Amino acid sequence: MIQRGHILVCSGTGCVSSGCVKVVEALTENMEKHKIEKEFKIIKTGCHGFCEMGPIVIVYPEGTFYCRVTPEDTAKIVEEHLLKGRIVKDLLYTPPQGEQKIPSYKEIDFYKKQQRIALRNCGYINPEDINEYIGKGGYEALGKVLTQMTPQEVIEEMKKSGLRGRGGGGFPTGLKWEFASKSQSDKKYVICNADEGDPGAFMDRSILEGDPHSLIEGMIIAGYAIGADEGYVYVRAEYPLAIKRLKTAIKQAEEYGLLGEDILGTGFNFTLHIKEGAGAFVCGEETALMASIEGKRGMPRPRPPFPAVKGLWDKPSNINNVETFANVPVIYEKGADWFASLGTEKSKGTKVFALTGKINNTGLAEVPMGITIREIIYDIGGGITNNRKFKAVQIGGPSGGCIPEELLDLPIDYDSLLDAGAMMGSGGLVVMDDTTCMVDLAKFFLNFTQAESCGKCTPCREGTKRMLEILERITEGNGREGDIELLEEIGETVKLTSLCGLGQTAPNPILSTIKYFRSEYEAHINEKRCPAGLCAALTTYKIDPEKCIGCTACVRVCPVNAIKGEVKKLHEINPEVCIKCGACVEKCKFNAIFKG
Repeated sequence: MIQRGHILVCSGTGCVSSGCVKVVEALTENMEKHKIEKEFKIIKTGCHGFCEMGPIVIVYPEGTFYCRVTPEDTAKIVEEHLLKGRIVKDLLYTPPQGEQKIPSYKEIDFYKKQQRIALRNCGYINPEDINEYIGKGGYEALGKVLTQMTPQEVIEEMKKSGLRGRGGGGFPTGLKWEFASKSQSDKKYVICNADEGDPGAFMDRSILEGDPHSLIEGMIIAGYAIGADEGYVYVRAEYPLAIKRLKTAIKQAEEYGLLGEDILGTGFNFTLHIKEGAGAFVCGEETALMASIEGKRGMPRPRPPFPAVKGLWDKPSNINNVETFANVPVIYEKGADWFASLGTEKSKGTKVFALTGKINNTGLAEVPMGITIREIIYDIGGGITNNRKFKAVQIGGPSGGCIPEELLDLPIDYDSLLDAGAMMGSGGLVVMDDTTCMVDLAKFFLNFTQAESCGKCTPCREGTKRMLEILERITEGNGREGDIELLEEIGETVKLTSLCGLGQTAPNPILSTIKYFRSEYEAHINEKRCPAGLCAALTTYKIDPEKCIGCTACVRVCPVNAIKGEVKKLHEINPEVCIKCGACVEKCKFNAIFKG
């Protein structure tokens, strides 16, 4: 039987939650029903990126892109497309601005400006089959490195590439490797930080689920460069699918002689272990992470000495995150000059972003450094949901900062974001519209970091708590004159005196929102008003006499009987009884109820 094609079904966590498992089962049943199960091979891939449109099914050789596929839709795909060669048009992607059906993902705006390096195989191969990774050129870079290059040559090539760490601060990867290589010791370690704890971030998880061998290959190359024979992947236990696929990949690499002793007959040894973390955000900090691997409480320690000198079990160690390691094989396969030709002068290559929040196209996007925020949000992200007005974007998670509308054309690179009061971070990008209260947003992120503080150092433990108390007072209508200045003073102190990166960056959301949205803080404090109408204590519901027709719909839905009025007569809301649940606003068909 000749195989006529294959069917890719996105099976990352996002599509699993959307029902892709049942889609695969239904596809299999329908293909068996028509006796074509041997003519088309179903391949369960990792995340294809366009999470908003999942579950995603791509039929080759045509490359037809079907989105939001349900188990019931599979009968049409089999009977129409596979048997009769006719595309099922109602399952194709339709852009928000038109009715045109787009059959290929390459023609969809979400993908047009992307350039995939770290995500090169995600969504295209079976992550649980090492042969598919090898078929895409996998482990060729490892073979080249081990047989044709000295460790020092490997480090020089990495320095030449300009790759900077993708986990937060953007420290040059080649320099980090060089520091570890120069440390003298009988034992060294390579560590992968896969403790992705930022709200809304899922870049590392998607690589682990969709292309785990790229991480493994990158870590082996790093081990050879610095003289390490053992590595650890520290991954949060909340990523069960990622852990499962990584374990499978490690086992397969060992069976193929690509991991373990005498790799490719070169005499180089490298073993790899998985350490499951309990989900503490502070363990994303490298010294706290190493303490956790050692079985201790995950708490940071002062530096120096840095991990390159004294790391895991007091041995020299190199730590990079998943996305950084995923870039490594490509650099040695295509050359440092090729990688350095991408991006900007000081920020080379590409960056993966997780697009979440009030944006039409949620998902993962890998773009060249230097692209503007506007291009990501409007060209790739499809703009703001419900055609609302863009207000701000939080870049870098709880450690990052808010970028306002006037900076939409800011190029995304490490230095530009720092100058704007934000940071690249791991790549979380949360979009907000004009219904977002920036004071409440700052409180949300600070509440997260305050709860995740390990409590070891006083500035972080006490400083974040005091700032959170002030923000809570402001949003409850009890803000006082001088609160803004006090937030700024405490925030700068916490940044300068905290022990680790968590405390040093925790004030960023507060300081950046004060910088760009100071008027909202002033309205909360001085006018006892929330401009966005989000803070319940500062919001009252009112009825527009010009729009109210007295239909009584709001009266019937109010849970506390705060609305009074007769049929066809103007209604009134008692502000002392109203609990501000918003049920009346949702029920009113005439937009007669508004927040005052």
